[in-house]
Amino acid sequence: MNDELYADAVRVLGEWVATSEEGDLARKRTLELLADGPEAMTRAHRAGHVTASALVVDGDGRVLLCLHGRLGKWMQLGGHCEPGDATLAAAALREATEESGIDGLVLDPVPIDVDVHEVRCGAGDGTPATASAHYDVRFLVRCPAGATEQISEESSALGWFHPDALPTPLASATTRQIPPALARLT
Repeated sequence: MNDELYADAVRVLGEWVATSEEGDLARKRTLELLADGPEAMTRAHRAGHVTASALVVDGDGRVLLCLHGRLGKWMQLGGHCEPGDATLAAAALREATEESGIDGLVLDPVPIDVDVHEVRCGAGDGTPATASAHYDVRFLVRCPAGATEQISEESSALGWFHPDALPTPLASATTRQIPPALARLT
């Protein structure tokens, strides 16, 4: 993984003012993980690794969630950082674009949440998935008017939901990121 992405993650999480107590605890845990160096940005770091995700919101305040094909839970779009990602925000935007099929998404570069959750994750080299953790840095992404989403190979479904009518089952801390995202829209 590139040193630029690692340095960005350390800077972003060092400066970010959390939007909840849970988010601040996750921020601190992620900074502790990053003390292991740039490898903590990769799936090869089996104790856990930093991921980037995006809560896509439209002009009506609806959120775009995906039904994750492997996990069977509704969640924001996002995933693993890649060697070509220069920043966490760029990784989140890349993931949101790939997983939604929507061009022209606009990312807010300040995180809205950080969540740490257990996963079964492969090292990215074809080896079987083992227990690990995602230290997920979450961003707000605005969707252009009139955009149409397209299901990716990682999702069973995509859907737009009003915050008061979310689907079930939801993945870890999905609802926690919605209030800070919506607050930025005003």
